[in-house]
Amino acid sequence: MGGWMLVVGRWSSVVGRWSSATRRWSLVAAVIVLGLVPVARAFPPSPKASAASDVGGLWETGTFSILGYDPDTGEVGGAVQSRVFSVGNGVLWAEANVGVVATQAIVDVGYGPKALELLRKNLAPAAIVRQVWDDDPDPLPENWTKQGRQFAVMNAKGEYAAFTGPKATEWAGHKSGKFCTAQGNILAGPQVVANMIDAFENTKGHLSRRLVAALEGGQAGGGDKRGQQSAALVIVKKNCGVWLHNDTILRLQVDDSPEPIAELKRVVEKWNERKPRSVSPECRP
Repeated sequence: MGGWMLVVGRWSSVVGRWSSATRRWSLVAAVIVLGLVPVARAFPPSPKASAASDVGGLWETGTFSILGYDPDTGEVGGAVQSRVFSVGNGVLWAEANVGVVATQAIVDVGYGPKALELLRKNLAPAAIVRQVWDDDPDPLPENWTKQGRQFAVMNAKGEYAAFTGPKATEWAGHKSGKFCTAQGNILAGPQVVANMIDAFENTKGHLSRRLVAALEGGQAGGGDKRGQQSAALVIVKKNCGVWLHNDTILRLQVDDSPEPIAELKRVVEKWNERKPRSVSPECRP
């Protein structure tokens, strides 16, 4: 069984219908699941919960992500963790004055640029999620079906929508909060995304710290059933990155680590010690 359900809003509207008793939908806090090529490494074996059996053993999926907005600074961004190599290579897409997107699970990376293009046209996030999914021709229905896609879209004002397909590998789902959405699949359970929203909303400080706290919360809830390997973070605001005419506040990737969230946090804390600023007049204190 399956169905559509969008989580939409600043923080509370739910649109759509869900008919599976095995999966719950919640308001948007985006924790997303990506599929990337697995890499042989000296980590403990992955648990059997994997999408590999669904895709002929060629690929794996499984990720949790969060998108967030800071109304005080106008910054928008996202963070992600997965038991795949270099999860940042495809999940997160962001553009200043436009928004941020996460695309994962039985992933079509093309959802990222397509969603940003529609955000530039000022379409609402909920309309974008439906249009991108409806326009997906499902080119590999037998082993990489669109029914397993998962993605979330947030505009530059912090409005968002999220979708989890009925064939995304269990546990899969998303939850929303105030100015944040979390989504993921192959998770230990719904507590992963719930923890992410709670951590984001109750952590003080720069958006980078709140995004990392959300990943820590998700991991504390059990995270990806297979473990950890990589993490990434991106934050944008027009002309407010370091130096001149740079829209990127932060873009960080930990591609291969036994503790990628801890390493991401270490680098984020280094950045927050100094907070290098743009020389653009509109972003100077």
